[in-house]
Amino acid sequence: MDHPTGAGSEGDFRVDFDPRVRLEFHGSKISSNGGLLLFRELDEVLGLHDLAGQSLQDTRRGKNGVHSLVGLLRQSNFGRLAGYPDVNDAERLAHDPVMRQVVGGRAVDEWAASTSQMARFETDILTSAHNRAALADMPGQWIDALHDAQSPKWITLDMDSSVSPTHGDQEGTAWNGHFGCKCYHPLFVFNQFGDLERCALRKGNVHSADGWKEVMAPVIARYKKRDLMRFFRADAAFAIPELYEMLEAESYFYTIRLKGNAVLREAVSHLLKRPVGRPPNYVQRFYHDFEYRAASWAKARRVIAKVEWHPGDLFPRMGFVVTNLPMEPKWIIRFYNQRGTAEQHIKEGKYAINWTRLSCKRFRDNEVRLQLHALAYILGSFLKRADLPEEVADWSLTSIQSRLIKIGARVVRHARKITFQLAEVAVPRNIFGQILTAIRALKPPPRPT
Repeated sequence: MDHPTGAGSEGDFRVDFDPRVRLEFHGSKISSNGGLLLFRELDEVLGLHDLAGQSLQDTRRGKNGVHSLVGLLRQSNFGRLAGYPDVNDAERLAHDPVMRQVVGGRAVDEWAASTSQMARFETDILTSAHNRAALADMPGQWIDALHDAQSPKWITLDMDSSVSPTHGDQEGTAWNGHFGCKCYHPLFVFNQFGDLERCALRKGNVHSADGWKEVMAPVIARYKKRDLMRFFRADAAFAIPELYEMLEAESYFYTIRLKGNAVLREAVSHLLKRPVGRPPNYVQRFYHDFEYRAASWAKARRVIAKVEWHPGDLFPRMGFVVTNLPMEPKWIIRFYNQRGTAEQHIKEGKYAINWTRLSCKRFRDNEVRLQLHALAYILGSFLKRADLPEEVADWSLTSIQSRLIKIGARVVRHARKITFQLAEVAVPRNIFGQILTAIRALKPPPRPT
């Protein structure tokens, strides 16, 4: 199966700086995405896309579909993971030997899906009401599959919103004054491992907490089945009495930032006077623990205040957190501050997966694109859950993409064997083997019959 342009000598080139150098092109035999084979093994070990195939409905009529629904979904997700966020990229990926191998089926011996096939898949098949709901639930199903293999002792959920700038007259786009642009305003829930539990695309002008219940309720329902401690963190946009009550009813410990008001400031008035003596050249921090009941609350709740005096500042900086945790105030504030990791996960999704690239006209098409971006992000995140060798254990998703996925590979096909010859530039053979072993160790135990 050769590339349409061929691999003969007619298309070869030479360079003037060294007449011995000859440039040949073997598009269907050489790939720059060799590391995707590791993620295909991860997919196989956890059965991720097989789960997806059980949830999605194939709305194609007739029996002439060249590629299975699971194969199309693999091509969509693995392509995004490798840095190809648009269906236009499918034209060249269709001939990529690694992509053909990870898609499977007919793609191995022929071609993967073309641009037109991928466009119909993403903007027609997946945009049905059933499939959009199934895609929204899929991150949770995948995370459950991983937790069956590695059961955590606790779960910490971080909720945050983000911005996806829009261009032109797209459905649902609107000006957002906070971000200063026309955009969509998606909502995300991550866990402490960096896995994306659930997300939702929203119009650009909605409040940061709009639709929180529709996103949080399915996540809470999933973890009801597991025996573990549960925690939740969010910023002041999610300081909502109904959210407190839901978390308390479901036995979640939470820390949620509160906006300051006159009553809260009065409670810490004794800490707002400048400390006696010469101001030090370091930050002075003071904590205060008190009960507070807002007018919209059904009961009083514990509030932790932190007051900081910074060198050179005329007035102190203060912050308030409402919580039901029984720990010391300093520990609670430190635990809340770790919520910033959710912002780092959002940045990784933006830069590695390009999940802000929502350029379709219809809002429901962009909903599907965001969910597909999310699944690609989860594939990358799952690799970091394995017992990776020290050399790669701290790599970000961006580093994984540029140094592990982007490995040059040459395919050699025989009657009974397919060999991928991988370059050893960023990842040597022994490290690659250790990663493969770590992935296989994630295999969940067999279910009792």
